[in-house]
Amino acid sequence: MIIESQFKPAWWLRNKHLQTVWQKIERHHLACPVETEQIELDDGDFLELNWTKRPDSDTRQTIVVVLHGLEGSVNSTYSKGMMNAIRQQGWCGLLVHFRSCGGKANRLPRSYHSGETGDLDFVCQWLQHHFKQAPLAAIGFSLGANVLSKFAGEQHHNNPFKACVAICPPLDLAESCKYIQTGTSKIYQKYLLDMLLDNLSRKLQRINLNPYVKITPEAFKNIKNLWQFDELVTAPLHGFKSAQDYYNQSSGKQFLKSIAKPMLIIHAQDDPFLSPKSIPSNDELSDAVTFELSQKGGHVGFISGNRLFKGEYWLEKRALEFIAGNL
Repeated sequence: MIIESQFKPAWWLRNKHLQTVWQKIERHHLACPVETEQIELDDGDFLELNWTKRPDSDTRQTIVVVLHGLEGSVNSTYSKGMMNAIRQQGWCGLLVHFRSCGGKANRLPRSYHSGETGDLDFVCQWLQHHFKQAPLAAIGFSLGANVLSKFAGEQHHNNPFKACVAICPPLDLAESCKYIQTGTSKIYQKYLLDMLLDNLSRKLQRINLNPYVKITPEAFKNIKNLWQFDELVTAPLHGFKSAQDYYNQSSGKQFLKSIAKPMLIIHAQDDPFLSPKSIPSNDELSDAVTFELSQKGGHVGFISGNRLFKGEYWLEKRALEFIAGNL
């Protein structure tokens, strides 16, 4: 069901752009110590895991898997804030770096994308094997939230997570990709695209992508928006016919009706990243899904509080309350 959010923005942070960028300003020195572990994948690649503290094999402590956004990492301010909140809750946080993220290059030509759920499935099986008695939950941000929504729908009753929270997922990828190319949202597209191109440039220096991606240096220089990047790079590198085919297969909205375990989706109507078409109708949701909609909040913002220049991070409290209520 769709419900109205109780979130109230800080009086000095009612603007969607301020909501979106504020924690990067306030929390840029935030500390979040982690223990890093690398696990090997069946295809010869690897994933890097970041623990608040690696538990013993017989732990009964709840493990909360955290999935970051596009070109994010454990060093993203939203990641650090959530991992610290999980630690303070007395649970164990586990942030998974998608392939090629976190500053460590992956080995294979392929990378990650908004619909890649195979690696998350591998992590879940690995956790269930090594920590058999630990309850599992998950929180995803933006791209990671779309991955989590798709995964939960694909798994249906076999979903290993007792509860999931998806924060600002681009549930309609094509429309959100168009939306971020308009108006003031263009500034975010440039920010994301610059990071993607920089990552790709480094990869081209290590791996011959010619068998997968037919892109000349001139074409590389002419990529001006995220749709072009997905058309020329993401789609062919991951077996899709085109950017549109990638968006059609990977958008999380079509999987919401199949979700069988409790999921909370948090979305702001003023999100500068996401198209309003990412908001589903009630008949597109299963009974297990709560879609919490607020007027304000920006993208992965949702900062409340009454003290000037001192934000309260409502997302962290809301996400952990939901998980605690469903363990």
